[in-house]
Amino acid sequence: MNHPQHFTLPDLFVVCPLEGDTNPHYKEAGAESADWINSYHVFTDRKKAFFMQGCNELLVAHTYPYAGYEQFRTCCDFVNLLFVVDEVSDDQNGRDARATGQIYLNTMQDPDFDDGSTLCKITKDFRKRYMSLAGPNTARRFLKHCDDYIECVSREAELREQGEVLDLASFIDLRRENSAIRLCFGLFEYVLGLDLPQEVFDDPTFMEAYWAAADMVCWANDVYSYDMEQRKGLSGNNIVTVLMKDRNIELQAASDYIGSYFKVLMDRYLDARKRIPSWGPDVDPGVARYMDATAHWVRGNLDWSFETQRYFGARFLEVKETGIVYLSPQSPEELISDSGSESG
Repeated sequence: MNHPQHFTLPDLFVVCPLEGDTNPHYKEAGAESADWINSYHVFTDRKKAFFMQGCNELLVAHTYPYAGYEQFRTCCDFVNLLFVVDEVSDDQNGRDARATGQIYLNTMQDPDFDDGSTLCKITKDFRKRYMSLAGPNTARRFLKHCDDYIECVSREAELREQGEVLDLASFIDLRRENSAIRLCFGLFEYVLGLDLPQEVFDDPTFMEAYWAAADMVCWANDVYSYDMEQRKGLSGNNIVTVLMKDRNIELQAASDYIGSYFKVLMDRYLDARKRIPSWGPDVDPGVARYMDATAHWVRGNLDWSFETQRYFGARFLEVKETGIVYLSPQSPEELISDSGSESG
């Protein structure tokens, strides 16, 4: 294959009829959360700059626009916590990434666990806020997603260490978990004051809509973040790379495929929502609110991607206008030389 210097993004907005919004608590509660995570001094100067460019609190503002102040602050804290886990594990081999993840997991599962690490302290802060309002069904599902997330983040590190790129079907299963989208969706009930019965999540039609929404987020993130990840030598965990290998296609063809498949996912999502069954008047309103929350995540993720420097650097507005991404020179040492983030 040749090595293109640029590619054109698919226009995902044109096939997304979902409405966007912004949480009114964004500036005040978002600043509180940013101050909170920065107080732990977990990043080197370069990674702190990258962290701030990402504007995690703005992502939360777009994806949980309906959240009250306290709930919004907790969501910001969680996304910032995820950023710490993700950034630290990106620098690590499989064994070390698993050890980092285990600190997070042990802290979430056991309120008495304390190994003295910075990650443990950060996770304890979040756990206290989350558990104060989460219902028993919600909390049980959330902890299960935590377990699955850490397992797949560790697997991602092992694949990176081995230089292995998965086939498409295997990657989709991995990406659904290591992207943390299930954890982000797991906050819906906490934010909305819901505790849906497990039978809702066991229903195939509900889950058809759920997975379509989750996949839309993952596939959009991967095509938007491809340049950033290939620059750092981390593109193996990206649907663009997987498609190029699995389908033996060029970069532009992979980008085009993602645009087409996003439309398939959107149609599947909208159709499945119409077919979700009834669980009676005590449950149905909560299911509807949960599904509305998935729509906010899909649309909010698209909006945020072009409002910060996270994926496209200082040219993000130009990329939004033209759709053209110019590939950056590869510099994997960017992470290697900056591996001073703390997991302990």
